Amino acid sequence: MTKTLYITAHPHDEKTSYSMAAGKAFIDSYKEAHPQDEVVHLDLYQENIPQIDADVFSGWGKLQSGTEFEQLSAQEKAKVGRLNELSDQFVEADQYVFVTPFWNFSFPPVMKAYFDSIAVAGKTFKYTDQGPVGLLTDKKALHIQARGGYYSEGPAAELEMGHRYITVMMQFFGVPSFEGFFIEGHNAEPDKAEEIKKNAIARATELGRTF
Repeated sequence: MTKTLYITAHPHDEKTSYSMAAGKAFIDSYKEAHPQDEVVHLDLYQENIPQIDADVFSGWGKLQSGTEFEQLSAQEKAKVGRLNELSDQFVEADQYVFVTPFWNFSFPPVMKAYFDSIAVAGKTFKYTDQGPVGLLTDKKALHIQARGGYYSEGPAAELEMGHRYITVMMQFFGVPSFEGFFIEGHNAEPDKAEEIKKNAIARATELGRTF
């Protein structure tokens, strides 16, 4: 059985978000085509995703110096413990589907906080004499992203940093298979918005069958 993490970072649902609409079409199609697989939805706007703050650094420092976990402060235990849960869950999964909007050339900050929670030495990568090496060499990932304008090619492509960031992180983790699915132009050409959305849902549905 394959375990897929369906990770969404959008405050809206599929009724108002193009990325969420494509994401839902994809994951519904995937579930139908792979009924034996387990799909876990992580709505990052509803999940507890601790930021790496003073409590986290303090807790990590104490643990590294030999302090038992139960001896940490309540705040340290809550945050460090939750970060451990998130990173363990990520490592245990086989596939990842990230769904994000295109905000200010990137993605919502909660997605960055999530990547901070899973970028853990010894779990998703390791340090070697030749530099860091990814440990997730048997995984697969997809990023679904809606962009109101056109950023796939030309000078505008250099402004897109959300998908580029996830690409770098997947490479850092050693994930060998990673692809992007983009919905573009619905704000630039509002008269074509419904057609763009319809086509995106159709393409996402087909991809869900074969992913």
